[in-house]
Amino acid sequence: MKQTLNLRLSQHLALTPQLQQSIRLLQLSTLELQQEVEQMLEANPFLEHEEAEPEPEAASEAQATAEVAEARKEAASDETPELKLDREDWQGGAEQGDWDAAPGETWQGSNSEADDDFDPLGLAHVGIDLRAHLRSQLAGLSLGEGDRAAAEAIIDSLDDDGYLPEGPDQLAAELDATADAEEREALCDALRMGLKLVQSFDPAGVGATTLSECLCLQLRREPPCPIRDLAMALCAGGHMDLLSKRDWRRLGRLLHADEAALREVQQRIAKLDPRPGARFAPSTAQAVTPDVIAQRSGRRWRAVLNPEVLPKLRINGLYADLLRRSRDGAGLSGQLQEARWFVRNVQQRFETIERVAQAVIERQQNFFNHGELGMRPLVLREIADELGLHESTISRVTTQKYVLTPFGTFELKYFFGSGLSTDTGGNASSTAVRALIRQMVQEENPAAPLSD
Repeated sequence: MKQTLNLRLSQHLALTPQLQQSIRLLQLSTLELQQEVEQMLEANPFLEHEEAEPEPEAASEAQATAEVAEARKEAASDETPELKLDREDWQGGAEQGDWDAAPGETWQGSNSEADDDFDPLGLAHVGIDLRAHLRSQLAGLSLGEGDRAAAEAIIDSLDDDGYLPEGPDQLAAELDATADAEEREALCDALRMGLKLVQSFDPAGVGATTLSECLCLQLRREPPCPIRDLAMALCAGGHMDLLSKRDWRRLGRLLHADEAALREVQQRIAKLDPRPGARFAPSTAQAVTPDVIAQRSGRRWRAVLNPEVLPKLRINGLYADLLRRSRDGAGLSGQLQEARWFVRNVQQRFETIERVAQAVIERQQNFFNHGELGMRPLVLREIADELGLHESTISRVTTQKYVLTPFGTFELKYFFGSGLSTDTGGNASSTAVRALIRQMVQEENPAAPLSD
């Protein structure tokens, strides 16, 4: 046996906490963002509201010194990974000069046996949302930081029904558009492993990219039997359309099964949940605060951020100065950087919302002038191509983000819809067509109603 020393150069791509936070903040609703801001204000002494009253000159530095010293003790004794922010994991971000804020700077702006006692509806009743439920399962696992970060990125990318709108490849492209082929493949591999892990969580079916995959994930947790195996073959083979049409003859030829067995398969599939994450959605209606206000400027409409929802955050300049002059402040430097990144990510969130809202309003000018009858067909890719963003980013921005219009408050996603071909070769928005039908029904003569 011969011992040798080899030097190998390789590249590794990590999902930095700052990038994960940016994605998570982008998909939060206004209420969820406010809760996130309050949690950060409580946990990080370097972050404060702009409205915070200044302390008296004589006592401010002494009090701040005492608080920083106390926070340093807590940072030294705390073993949670989130507080160790000066590690090498904070890589791939912007240069220090890009993120640094001057003191006082502000910006406004499981398996089937374990499922027997699982009651997701009960969790929904106590206010636990889908992502919180999945994170609680992730927290109980012993994982490396890279595996945990990949799983968290998958969880943050799920929609309200529990589906992953884009696969690992598309998600990797969104997370780091500048990565080369080797880095992109490494990130894709990490996300694929994270996706498999999330798909093993409760509720069954979460993390699927298609309806067929969602049903297969649920069937996999059932005890093996011929009917279950036949149901999995039907779903995996892409024959759901034939099942919906009850085309027993074609299904029988494709799956080599008789009609009686196929009917049992239909009954088994009907008991599955096509939207496993929807059960965690809040059942009570909540008051909606618009994120964007549509304002008329001359003959055009433009998007303006609602000042009521903009958090007023800043870095505590006094604490930052004390940390700079301290020689043993390494334990807190990560928290200062975390505060700066949080302020920047919140700012970037609202800038992205404003850009997307402006692009949507620009294309739907007729709606703001005439209502639903003026709606035009619009797809996510059209906005994504114009702004140079990924389609899934547009989906996050338009979900649970609302715009105030002359006709009421609407979710941004409301302005997207498919088009219907017209006799003249053009396209008409399905929303406008439905509005036209409603108008015709309301105006019809009761004595001579229109024919269906």
